[in-house]
This record gives sequence, C-alpha cells and structure tokens, in this order.
Amino acid sequence: MKRTILATAIFILGVSGFAQQMATGYVFEDQNENGKKDRNESGIANVSVSNSQQVVVTDTNGKYEIPVGDDNIIFVIKPSGYVPKINENNLPEFYYIHKPNGSPKSEFAGVKPTGKLPKSIDFGLIPTEEKETFTALIFGDPQPYNLEEIEYFTKGIVTEVEGIKDVPFGLSLGDLVGNDLDLFSPYIKAVKKVGIPWYNLMGNHDMNFDATEDQLSDETYEAHFGPANYAFNYGKVHFIVMDDILYPDPRDMKGYLGGFRKDQLDFIANDLNYVPKDHLVVLAWHIPLFEPEDNNTFRDEDRERLFSILSEFPHTLSLSAHTHIQRQDFFGKDEGFNRDKPHHEYNVGTTSGDWYSGKLNKEGIPISVMRDGTPKGYAFIHFDGNSYKINYKVAGENENYQMKVFAPKVVAKGRRTQAGIFVNFFMGTQGDKVLYRIDGGEWHPMQYTERTDPSYEFLVNEWDLTEELMPGRRSSNPIKSTHLWRGNIPTNLDTGKHSIEVKAIDMFGKTYTSKSSYRLEEAI
Repeated sequence: MKRTILATAIFILGVSGFAQQMATGYVFEDQNENGKKDRNESGIANVSVSNSQQVVVTDTNGKYEIPVGDDNIIFVIKPSGYVPKINENNLPEFYYIHKPNGSPKSEFAGVKPTGKLPKSIDFGLIPTEEKETFTALIFGDPQPYNLEEIEYFTKGIVTEVEGIKDVPFGLSLGDLVGNDLDLFSPYIKAVKKVGIPWYNLMGNHDMNFDATEDQLSDETYEAHFGPANYAFNYGKVHFIVMDDILYPDPRDMKGYLGGFRKDQLDFIANDLNYVPKDHLVVLAWHIPLFEPEDNNTFRDEDRERLFSILSEFPHTLSLSAHTHIQRQDFFGKDEGFNRDKPHHEYNVGTTSGDWYSGKLNKEGIPISVMRDGTPKGYAFIHFDGNSYKINYKVAGENENYQMKVFAPKVVAKGRRTQAGIFVNFFMGTQGDKVLYRIDGGEWHPMQYTERTDPSYEFLVNEWDLTEELMPGRRSSNPIKSTHLWRGNIPTNLDTGKHSIEVKAIDMFGKTYTSKSSYRLEEAI
C-alpha cells in the first residue's frame, strides 16, 4: 500500500501533459461477468493500471488512482489468472477512453466525445485457469487495401485457422489495413471468425495521415481497438504492445520514422517496475528495430534507451512485421544491448505476403510469395514458463513445409557447373545447421549465403517473359534472403535421376527435412 501511495505521489509531481485531475476506480473479480462492480464482488490487489505513461498498482481493496488528462485512455494490465470481458467481436475490453471533446476532425472518424470523467472507472476481470505452457497465434500485416483483399485475407488465412483449439489468444502486428481506415470494421469481422480473443497493434498504414502530431495519428485506431500502447500478462509471460511509428517524421515532418516518444518509453519502464525479473518479456510493435536495408529508419536514441530498460531482464523477445519478408535478428553488446544473452527480434512473415501479388491459386487467391522467398503465412509461438519456441506456418501447406529446395532439373554429366542446390529455410538464421545428401549418401553441410532466392527469381521472371498477360499482379523484385543455403551439384555420378535430401535444424533444436531431385544426362 505504501508503495502505491508513494508511486502515485511521484507520478503526480512528474506529470507531463496531464491536467491535475485524478481517475479512480477498482479492479475487481467480475463473478457474474456483467461488467459492473456489484456489492458482493471483491477488488483484486496488486494489479497494474496505466494511463499510457504512468503505472500504479491497486491497493488491498483493488482501488487505484492515477492522473488523467483530456486525451487519455485508462487501462488495466491483465494479470495472470484473469481475463477481461471479450466483446462480440472477440476484442478484449480492458480500457476506458477519456476524450471529453472527442477526437479532432479527420478524414476518418475517431472517438466521439466521452463527456465528464466518471466518478469511478472500474475494470472487471474474470478468474480463469492459465497454464504456463500455452501458444499464441501471430499475424503480420493483413494490409488489405480494398474489400477484395479482405476476401483474400479471409479465404487464404482466416479460414485456415477458423475454430482453432488450445490457443488462448491471437495478435496482429500492425498494418491491419492499407490506408483506408474504413476497412477496420471489415478486418475486425474477418478476424472474429478465428474464434479466439484477439489483440491488435498499429502499423504505419493504420494512421490518420492528416494528423499534425504523433499523439493524434492513432485516433481512428483508438476508436476501434483502444490504446495503441498497452500490456498484459499470461502465465509467466509479460506482453508489451507498442505503436513504434513516429508521424510525422520529426526529422523533416514528412513521412514517418520508427521509434518512440518519451512518454511511450516511460510507460515501458514504469510497467516493468512491476514485472518479476524471471518472467519472459515479449514486446510487439510494427517496425523492426533494424530494417533490412539498414537505412536509418529507426531512431537510435530510442533503441538505446529501450535496450537500457530491457537489460535488467534476462528473458526477452520482440516481434515485428512491416518488411514483408521474414528474418531473425539478435542484438548483443556490439549492437548496444548490454547483456550477456542477446535480445532476439523475430520479424514475422506476413499474412498478405507480397501485398497480395503473384499468380492466383486454384481458389483464385494470390500466392503472394515474399521478396526473400518466404511464402505468406503466420506464426505460432509456444511458451513454456519463461522460454519459447516459434513455428512458422505456410498458408495452404502442411506444418512440416518449412523450406523450399531449388535445383536444376537437368545437368550435364561430368561437366562442372556454377548452378547449385539452394535451400530457403524460412525460419532459418545464420548459424543454423543445414545439411544435404545425394542418393542417401553422406551428409554434407550447406553454405550459408545472402543473395536473392533463385526460386523467387523464377516466379518474377515468369511475369517478365510471358507473352500473354496472366491473372493477378506481378510480384515485387527480389531482395537478399537472410535464410538461404547453397550446396554444390555432384556431376560425376551415373546418368539418370538423383535424389536430394535436406535436413535443417532450427535455433530451437527442431529438425525438418525436405526432398528434391535432379537428372544427369550425357553432355551434347
């Protein structure tokens, strides 16, 4: 109790941008699940509540008090063992929007005026059994630009996981839509079909582009999804969900920049004050900490402060999307992360793939392979206490489809060739072990290489070499893949067909296999 009072006092003295008004209320056990605190429903102690910058914890009666201004969202940080009420669209209701005057006028509607601050803002939580072993479903960039692409997303992704069991929640990593914020509602209706509680975060295509300052770029997002920065717990995992798009770009007031405002980094620091050090901290945002082109699109000082905050936690993971490729990044002391164990960021492959491009499959949906050769899909993160393992699921394929093997169909016997056997191991990263053998012989290591994937080059070349227009839209130009391996083609074997077998071991110790073949013929 003393800790709560002291923290509140410090926050009041240090309030920046808040009027001297206090929001108060209770976090309580909502036994009848009606969303209201009834007399017989007791408060829950030691639960964090935030105004998106400050964080306080409830007292022994479940009561909290926190500063609030005229543009605030107050939210409860769900503790393990409880869940908030889920609305008819499977969106968690864990927040209260306080905008007495509503959102500023914009092309897309924001929050309507909410009026005076209620006397008590109460958050009901429903007790539930939460296991420390669980799985989360992750979507990167649905990003439909029109209703036709909403249908592609629904048929190509949502239908595949509709009614999924034993997955307590899902999360979309931004770019929920493509600039037209009127598509938020169709997107929500599509994801509702998955049938599980769903969390969301904001991407650079989910913003109010007519906003003149970053704090106002998320008004329409807030009207549909609530706070753009929030946190929740499940088992021994603490999730922090952030908007990491600065708009307009503070460098020139044009476009956007990856990074955080000071109040956002304050929220992360304040929130983590109440998280046990032995828990896994999972941070989710849209723009990765480092973009593949390394073109200075994330503000250095923000990353530095973030790393400083996280350095006290031995178990961390961050999730991002945005790039429409898939890669693993590890940040150690050379990258400014002052901890013996590097920080892992998983840049997740997208559900829209290469922006719904490419040939159409038999269902009329674009195959949409990404520029690094990763097929479109989604991820499952399997948590066990404070550890995790990740599986990437290619849409429309079985779960064991984890790599693409590319080799020439026919090669001249006995003649040296610069062609090679290439393996795109979708979840791979430099340092993973990828082996191959021919005709069941001895296993040989493949060489990690950073170059464009020849199997993806072939898909693009089809569009450029065709003499008749194909249905669909040309794929984007290839870029270097960070999960590609090469092996030589033996040509000193008998003429005829020869089998290729590949074995790849990922960073979590799981082994995957794939097969292909090539044919040797006498040179002409």
